[in-house]
Amino acid sequence: MIQTLRRVFLTILFLSASTPNIFASDAASGEEEPILDVMGTVVDHDYLKTPFGKLYLPRLILWGDADGNTNFDAALNTHAFAEKTSFEEVDYALVAPEGAHIIIDFSITSHLIYFWMGMILAVWITVSMARRYKKGVGRDIEPQGAFQNIFEVLFVFIRDDVARSNIDDHKADKYVPYFFTVFMGIAFMNLFGLLPWAATATADLTVTATLAIITFIITQFSGTKDYWGHIFWFPGVPTWVRAILTPVEILGIFTKPFALAIRLFANMLSGKIMIIAILGLIFIFADTFGPAAGYGVSVVSVVLTVVLYALKVFVALLQAYIFTLLSAVFIGMAAEDHHHDEEGYHAEHAV
Repeated sequence: MIQTLRRVFLTILFLSASTPNIFASDAASGEEEPILDVMGTVVDHDYLKTPFGKLYLPRLILWGDADGNTNFDAALNTHAFAEKTSFEEVDYALVAPEGAHIIIDFSITSHLIYFWMGMILAVWITVSMARRYKKGVGRDIEPQGAFQNIFEVLFVFIRDDVARSNIDDHKADKYVPYFFTVFMGIAFMNLFGLLPWAATATADLTVTATLAIITFIITQFSGTKDYWGHIFWFPGVPTWVRAILTPVEILGIFTKPFALAIRLFANMLSGKIMIIAILGLIFIFADTFGPAAGYGVSVVSVVLTVVLYALKVFVALLQAYIFTLLSAVFIGMAAEDHHHDEEGYHAEHAV
């Protein structure tokens, strides 16, 4: 047990120390950077951090010039794009020339790469397991191997405790593929963020908002006649009360996906910032009070980081579950077939 804990401690220490791009200066550019650049680490970048350095990503931009012409240019990286066009490269970002503007930026970024990785991995695992089940492994005989057993536990959990518990039995199963893909994709994106050189895609509001919008679209298309009736008509409710409740219900349609996006984004962003800030104490104390102070505070910082890493693994899975569960609740509320027993409702709708 002690040997295992020591290995975990040394692993976290190595991973923490292997994040040279977070702190100190950028030796490649020769420019001094802040000792602790928290936001510069968590924001989206035009490059991927790797244990071996930065891998710059392609820039693809649709933009309009001062004469009203629309142009589409592509380059292997930001510097090459600036050399190719009239854009300026300022602090590793592209600034449009005077009179020009960016219409759509199709550039590949670090968060986009990890979003693709999370979703592709989720789909690939699901398809691979589906092929095994078609061959009878897990259907005619018991699942083979720990990997398939874990997959089956997660799939059955999402199907029974998330989908079927919140959506009518005859409708629930058709939403299971979406719920399971979202759960696995978010879980992978969250876990990728634990790597010191990786990015947490779900700490980007664009990513979480996109997932929330998909849930929003599915929810509205799943809405029954009763669902829309309870938003715009309110059976059995006096007319003057409807004038108050209808705007509230319409607003509620949009606040639900907004809450989904903000909750996931805020939780993952705060966890990343917390780890960076705690590790940053080492560099701040070393710069302010000398190397001895840095070594002294490193003991506390690394121990706290180990605890936070364990907590973040739990939070990564928990946030994936919460997003999936709330999506199922919202879709279930829309797809539910209501039964009206109110006397006022029957009297009002009697022909």
